[in-house]
Amino acid sequence: MKQIHYVSADEAVRIVKSHDHIHLSSVASVPHILIQALCRRADAGEIEDIRFHHFHTEGPAPYSEPKYAGIFFDQGFFVGPNVRKNVNAGYADYLPVHLGESQKLYRSGALKCDVAMVQVSLPDENGYVSLGTSVDCSLAAVESAEKAIAVVNKNVPYAYGDLVSTDLFDYFVEDDTPLVTAQFAEPTPTEVLIGKNCAELVPDGACLQMGIGALPNALATQLTHHKNLGVHTEMFADGILKLIKMGVVNGANKKIDTGKVVASFLLGSNDVYNFIDHNPNVLMKDIKYTNDPWTIAQNPNMIAINSATEVDLTGQICADSIGTRIFSGTGGQVDFVKGATMSEGGKSLTAFASRTKNGKNKIVSTLNPGAGVVTPRADAHYIVTEYGSVDLYGKSLQQRAKLMINIAHPDDREMLDREAFERFGPHWHNFSI
Repeated sequence: MKQIHYVSADEAVRIVKSHDHIHLSSVASVPHILIQALCRRADAGEIEDIRFHHFHTEGPAPYSEPKYAGIFFDQGFFVGPNVRKNVNAGYADYLPVHLGESQKLYRSGALKCDVAMVQVSLPDENGYVSLGTSVDCSLAAVESAEKAIAVVNKNVPYAYGDLVSTDLFDYFVEDDTPLVTAQFAEPTPTEVLIGKNCAELVPDGACLQMGIGALPNALATQLTHHKNLGVHTEMFADGILKLIKMGVVNGANKKIDTGKVVASFLLGSNDVYNFIDHNPNVLMKDIKYTNDPWTIAQNPNMIAINSATEVDLTGQICADSIGTRIFSGTGGQVDFVKGATMSEGGKSLTAFASRTKNGKNKIVSTLNPGAGVVTPRADAHYIVTEYGSVDLYGKSLQQRAKLMINIAHPDDREMLDREAFERFGPHWHNFSI
């Protein structure tokens, strides 16, 4: 076992050189102590042209701020609220990639990684640490990086799955800052209805993928009477934890990783983080594994539940932008859409409210100019709103349009019908599903 010698954050980040590409562990486990040390070097005029790569990060993101223009430039694989404004103002950028392939960027050399900066758990007796709540592509970054810094934090849970040898790290820094937590608002009546409509499509024994936020939590509350559910997902939060504690999720019907909850990163309360600590029934795995469609498909009745910013009448699903304005990212949506579709009895669901909070329709005749198509129409299956669900698979464009209008907000249906007539021509009103 390698003897760990701790250094200060300021000493550790001395290995960073101008023009380096840096990977950050993400979501709840951002190594803020190292970022702060880099900011001190930047303020002293010691470095320039540093690129940052990561999944979405929680907490301050000075590496995206105008203050550090020319010194730091953020190129994240997913855009969170802390960098969204600066990405759309041009001070930071978005690197489109399916999350399942983010690790491949590093391993293939398509994206260099000069320094990996990650938070890890306390080491075990064999000299291995866990990446805790943020395995994602951080494992690939540590393996591929020229240099790697580990922030050893007692608050990072030791999660089984893909562990990392301390031999891979060049520097160790101690920090006991608690991980970022997230509390999600109670579901709105609209979200409850969407959750009910999704739950009706989930059979007993299904294996679930869904994200975090009010809508997934609303769905979780509607699954309390289901039996023998499993979880194979890129991330989960408190909604799933409640189902596990109730015995609704037990993984009994999973064909691979039977009885185990499989994920790659987490964001939730401390209850979630404590739950995965030394829990043999949870595997925190490389995103290469969790998001591989062929792996996903091995579990029967795989139900993938994702969302959208807008969907057009033909089933083109925009999920990463609002027009040209980047809102989030491709994420793992297509990874799981494909995996669920290939699964025996599997279903891919795209669930969202029919209107935005500002009353703008999210079912549209055509996507906004510049909108990114994350899931193409050929891969669109079940579309779910508070007004019901429709299955677009095997349906023509005009059939899809009829179905989509049926689950749009009632006040938008006449407009959409008129726009569909203008698009599809004189036979539209005589056309039946």
